Amino acid sequence: MYETYYKLAGKPFQLNPDPAFFFGSRGHKRAMAYLEYGLHQNEGFIVITGEIGAGKTTLVRSLMQKLDSSKVVAAQLVSTQIDADDILRLVAAAFGVPSKNLDKADLLLAIETFLVSLTAAGKRALLVVDEAQNLTPRAVEELRMLSNFQLEDHALLQSFLIGQPEFRDIMQSAEMQQLRQRVIASYHLGPLDVEETKAYIEHRLKHVGWHHDSPSFSADAFEAIYRTTGGIPRRINTLCDRLLLAGFLGEKLALTAKDVNEVSVEMKEEQRIGRNASPARLISAGRPTQRASGEVNALPELAKLVSDPRMAEQIATLAENFDASRVEFRLGQLEQTVSALLQMLNGAVTTQSIEDPDKDKASQ
Repeated sequence: MYETYYKLAGKPFQLNPDPAFFFGSRGHKRAMAYLEYGLHQNEGFIVITGEIGAGKTTLVRSLMQKLDSSKVVAAQLVSTQIDADDILRLVAAAFGVPSKNLDKADLLLAIETFLVSLTAAGKRALLVVDEAQNLTPRAVEELRMLSNFQLEDHALLQSFLIGQPEFRDIMQSAEMQQLRQRVIASYHLGPLDVEETKAYIEHRLKHVGWHHDSPSFSADAFEAIYRTTGGIPRRINTLCDRLLLAGFLGEKLALTAKDVNEVSVEMKEEQRIGRNASPARLISAGRPTQRASGEVNALPELAKLVSDPRMAEQIATLAENFDASRVEFRLGQLEQTVSALLQMLNGAVTTQSIEDPDKDKASQ
């Protein structure tokens, strides 16, 4: 939308992690060095932690792009509350090892056979587990057991565990003692400082053909962006994307701290309204309530929560023509329909055995 106005070849502040935009801050360079050191060691675990949006996934994807596929076979998992029963099947699926209908013993044998075949072919296996803080202790223990696979004195599998800050606390628990002994390096990826924030923004803009005057940023604009985002790359992306959109809508080529602050306030207001105007709350607010005086229309109260004057006016108009009995009747019909559907679903669940669909996906 604003790309044409600012003569950019693409969107500079997309939220999707893209290794093409990798920015080597001091922290990111150090984290990359730890990962590369781990690859050189070819054993054990490397642990990288960082705040949400700190750039961990982009870091890993940038590393994966550098790997020589003729020498390293890499697989990546994004964990979502994975327990021990599922982790092995997901590892097998990530490496393309057939696992359907295999019990645990046969599954372990299949994974080990695959890893041995890679080593025999002069290749190495690397497993990258993102969002590692979601793993259960039993799942982490299964990963540790996989690290025991060896051919003579060569480890068959190396693992990188990437997680949010709480994973550091998890690692310090008594249950993780054996895993800690296998960790050869760990690093916590912190936020950018104010100078790095400026360099990060310019780096992403230059990647899409930016010229410094379209748009231009004042020195205080960079400082305001840093203060607002705390130097977290994803937050910087979100704010700068909205800033360029606001600049386009306002036909501005020069952006200042005033523009940054206005966009920041606008985004905070949207978040506040979003919290107050969740679907459940909106339905509850719009639904007539019983009070001592009888039916009460709550839509005027809802109008007060909306900052956009046009939307508030529309809600107020709706409130004037509000028919409480009609709305109550329609909501009652909806509740009856949902209740009937739930009863049908509950009946279906009790009359047949349903397999876990996630297990089927992991085994395919």
